[in-house]
Amino acid sequence: MPAAFTEEERERITERLLDTATRLFATQGLRKTSLEELTAPAGIAKTSLYAFFPSKEDLYFEAALRQNEQVRRRLIDEALLGGGDPRDALRRFLRATVAELDANPLYRRLMAHPEEMAAVAARLTPERMAVAAGGPMGGLLDFLRDHLDGDPEVLLGVLRAVLLTPLHADHLDKELYPAVMDRLIDAVTEGLTS
Repeated sequence: MPAAFTEEERERITERLLDTATRLFATQGLRKTSLEELTAPAGIAKTSLYAFFPSKEDLYFEAALRQNEQVRRRLIDEALLGGGDPRDALRRFLRATVAELDANPLYRRLMAHPEEMAAVAARLTPERMAVAAGGPMGGLLDFLRDHLDGDPEVLLGVLRAVLLTPLHADHLDKELYPAVMDRLIDAVTEGLTS
């Protein structure tokens, strides 16, 4: 039986596991990331992962959850609910979300590969999943319901369609991409709020 980890070791190893998981899951995804790749940088055996996380999926969930509050603050609290009329708020939200997708590899991975979060959710208890209730987009549906005309689910679908564009930016001219996104965001926010 392996020796117990001290509290200081547990903190250091947990932090290393989360940092490694964030990087690897963002670049390789859940299935292609091995236990050895996750545990080697932390200096622990593969089986020791389970002393820190019940499963690889739980580690993925924790890595995503770790960013949840910061992403929510930037996208919802600051951008969407930061004041101004609904058109400006929606425009700020879309621009902030595009910036997040460009700057945050794990968030981008989660948006581009929703099947990974579904695989994670399938392995977690409902109580564990409830920890992330609303996720970074919690509050968006309420905003749409309160400030825009139309079915909020359809409006949300339109916003998701806009946010798929950055995930396929490699199909656009790199020089034109920022202007394309600006025009697309302006057109959608005008259309949804007129």
